[in-house]
Amino acid sequence: MWLNQIRIYGHLIKFSHTIFALPFALAAVLLAHRQHPVSWFSLFWIILAMAGARSAAMGFNRLADYQYDRINPRTAGRPHATGQISKQALIIFITLSSALLIISAGMLGKLCLLLSVPLLLILFFYSFTKRFTSCCHLFLGFAIGLAPLGAWIAVTGSIDVRILLLTAALMTYIAGFDILYACQDVDFDREARLFSIPARWGIDSALQVSSLLHALAFLALLALYFAFDLGMVYLVFLAVISFLLVLEHKLVQPHRLDKINIAFFHVNSAISVLLFLAVFTDTWIF
Repeated sequence: MWLNQIRIYGHLIKFSHTIFALPFALAAVLLAHRQHPVSWFSLFWIILAMAGARSAAMGFNRLADYQYDRINPRTAGRPHATGQISKQALIIFITLSSALLIISAGMLGKLCLLLSVPLLLILFFYSFTKRFTSCCHLFLGFAIGLAPLGAWIAVTGSIDVRILLLTAALMTYIAGFDILYACQDVDFDREARLFSIPARWGIDSALQVSSLLHALAFLALLALYFAFDLGMVYLVFLAVISFLLVLEHKLVQPHRLDKINIAFFHVNSAISVLLFLAVFTDTWIF
């Protein structure tokens, strides 16, 4: 029974998608470790804070979009839309996840604790942006892109302008593939009067914007190489990442949207993991 409940809630928040942002946050931890040794205690609470933040954000998104998810063919099978998870249970889940973030942040220091509530508000606010702006993808990227910065602050207790490059890379990377993902809902978004770049400007233009954002993500990752004086092994991984970014946009074409799930999950998962491995290998092996 418990395993089934875990599976249902995992499906609710798409827990497997945690792999998109978590490797970026852990890469920030590795970079910070160069100057401020990271304890297992801190790493434990950083990971719990990440889990709490993402679970709270996704839970709140499901609650805010309840009326739309029930009638959107793509989302109608989600647990909250089918009634497997009630609104009351969803609110409890959001509350507990938010508490996990705040408690974990408190264990990482006063500054992290003070920043945890504003972070939650930013994450929650994203769910409403699609009601009034086509730039909702950029706001999502901004919200998730705070993960590396948060991890850096948790380790060092301060902000270094260099880590903003990793934040910028994650922001543009997330925003770019969220635009690709939104191409699936063009007709529904227009009918429901929801905002997105594909719904407003069309799929062709949306794919061009996505490509530009991913080019910017690549440039930010390249700048990270110079900012942190990384080695050649990082550049090798970066070359593979650039290939995967190009592959992603080859898979998704205006007339071939059936490859979006492959591009969204498999390719993007590989990119995130490769970024972490690039920093890990450069930091610990070479």
